[in-house]
Amino acid sequence: MRNNARKRLGDLLVDSHVINNDQLEYALSHKSREEKLGDFLIRESLLTEQQLIEVLEFQLGIPHVSLNQFSIEPELIQLVPKELVKRTNIMPIRKDRNKLLIAMADPMDYFAIEEVRMATGCQIETSIATKDDLYRTITKYYDLQESMDLALSDMTPTELENDTQIMDEDSPIVRLVNQIVANGVAQRASDIHFDPQDKELRVRYRVDGMLKTERALPKHMQNVILARIKIMGNLNITENRIPQDGRIKLAVNMKPVDIRLSTLPTIYGEKVVMRILDLSSALNNMSKLGFNEKNYQTFNEMIEKPNGIVLITGPTGSGKSSTLYAALNKLNGEDVNIITVEDPVEYQLEGINQIQVREEVGLTFAAGLRSILRQDPDIVMVGEIRDLETAQIAVRASLTGHLVLSTLHTNSAVESVSRMRDMGVEPFLLASSLVGVVAQRLVRKVCRDCSEVQKPKEREIEIFAEHGMIVQEVRRGRGCPSCNHTGYRGRIAIHEVLAVDEFVKDVILTGKSNALLREHMKEMAYYSLLEDGLLKVQEGLTTTEEILRVATTD
Repeated sequence: MRNNARKRLGDLLVDSHVINNDQLEYALSHKSREEKLGDFLIRESLLTEQQLIEVLEFQLGIPHVSLNQFSIEPELIQLVPKELVKRTNIMPIRKDRNKLLIAMADPMDYFAIEEVRMATGCQIETSIATKDDLYRTITKYYDLQESMDLALSDMTPTELENDTQIMDEDSPIVRLVNQIVANGVAQRASDIHFDPQDKELRVRYRVDGMLKTERALPKHMQNVILARIKIMGNLNITENRIPQDGRIKLAVNMKPVDIRLSTLPTIYGEKVVMRILDLSSALNNMSKLGFNEKNYQTFNEMIEKPNGIVLITGPTGSGKSSTLYAALNKLNGEDVNIITVEDPVEYQLEGINQIQVREEVGLTFAAGLRSILRQDPDIVMVGEIRDLETAQIAVRASLTGHLVLSTLHTNSAVESVSRMRDMGVEPFLLASSLVGVVAQRLVRKVCRDCSEVQKPKEREIEIFAEHGMIVQEVRRGRGCPSCNHTGYRGRIAIHEVLAVDEFVKDVILTGKSNALLREHMKEMAYYSLLEDGLLKVQEGLTTTEEILRVATTD
C-alpha cells in the first residue's frame, strides 16, 4: 500500500487497466502544465470520475465518501479558513480529538494535505469525493451559509428598507443573492425560482428538468431580495403590479453566465424566475444534439435546402432554441447573410444579425420579419410563429428564395401541419413552402458514474414489443454524489422528424387527416418520439420511465 501511495496517478491507472499506455502518453503530451492528469482524462472522456475514484480507493486504500451524508459542524468551518478550502479544493467533514477527516478530489495532492495540517495543527486523514460534490458542499457551507447567516444576523425587518443594502456589492443581501445564483450554477440548474408564500420566500432550482426546493428564506427578507434581483436586471423596483422582463450578465467562477429574468405579481408578492443560460456550455454542434443517424441525415438535408420553411416544435423548455442555434451555427459562413428575429435573444452568435422583438414600440415578429426581407438575407430565423401574420410573411419569404427556420408549439411533427392550416395559412402555400418538421423533447440521461446494467421489467419488454423492438438489458443509475443521488445527470433530446415529400404535400393540399401522415411516417421508417426514445433506452442513455414521462404511447 505504501509503495502505491507514492506511485504516479498515470501508472496507477495503467496498472488497473482503466487506460492503456498510448492513452497515458496522449494525455501527458496534450494536457497543459497546470491541468491535472485526472481532469484531462475525464474531459477527454477517456475515463469517468467514478472510475478514477474506484482506482484511487482500491489502490491507495482511501475511502470514497458522499458529502451529503455528513452534517458539517460550524466549528469545522471556523477551523479551516475559506481561502484555504477554495484554493486546495478540500472539505473538512469530521474532527475527532486531534484527527481531522477531510474530503478531496485528489488524495495524491500531498502539498494540499500538508498545508491543511500546518493551518489546523491536526493530524490529517483523507477521503475521496467527486469534484462536483466538493464544489456543491463548499459553496453551500462556506459561501451560501455564510451569506445567509450574515444577512439574518445583521439585518432586522426595519433595516431592510435601507437602499444601501441592495446597492452595495459588499452588503449581506447582495452577497446572499449572488451565492444563491452561484449555487444554482454549481448544481447545473436551468432555472431559479423565488416563490413568495404566506410565511416564507421559497427558493427552488430546476435541475435536469425537475424542480426541487433548495431552501426557505424568512418572509421579512422577501422584498429586499426581490428588489436586489430587479436592480440586477435593470427593472423598475417600484413597479410590482405588472409582469416585467429583464436580463443579467455576470461571471460565476470565471465563467460567463447570462440570465433571463421574469417577474410575475402573485397574491403573496412577486414571483421571480431566473433562466440561467450558461454561455460556456451553449450547444453549437449539431452532432451533439442527440439525433440518431437517420434523423441527423434527414435534418441536415432539410437545412441545406436553398429555400423553404423548417419548423422545430415542442413545448417550452424542450431545447428548440439549442437545436435552432446549432443549425444556424452550421449554416453560418461569410458567404451567407443570416438574420434572426427573436423574443428574447438567448445566445448571441458571432457573425449573425440578431433582432430583439420589442412589442411596446411596434417591433413585433411580423414587423421585424418584413424589415428583414429588405436586408437581402439568405437565411432567416424567426424565434416563434405565433400568429397568422407572422406565418404568412414566413411562407412568402420561403417562396421568394429564402430558407426560414422557426419554432411552433405543438406536440408532434404531424400536428404542426394541421396547426399551420388552423392558423389560416392557405394549404397550397403551405404545401409549396414547408420543407420539414422536427418535434423535440428533452429527457434525463442515466448518470454515467453510477449506471448499472439491469434486466428490463415486463412492462418495458411489452412496450418495446409493441413497437417491433427487442430489449435485453437496460441501464439505470444507483444514485451517487455526481448526480445528487437521482440516478440521472444531464439531458438528451429525442426527436420525431418529418420530411415533406410528394405524399405529404398531397395530404396538406387535400386537407386529409393526420392519421394518414402517421401511416406514411411508418411506411418511410421515420421514428416517432417514443420510438426514438426507446432506441436511446437500448443504447443505455436514458430509461423507459423518462421516455414515457414526455412521449405518449399511442
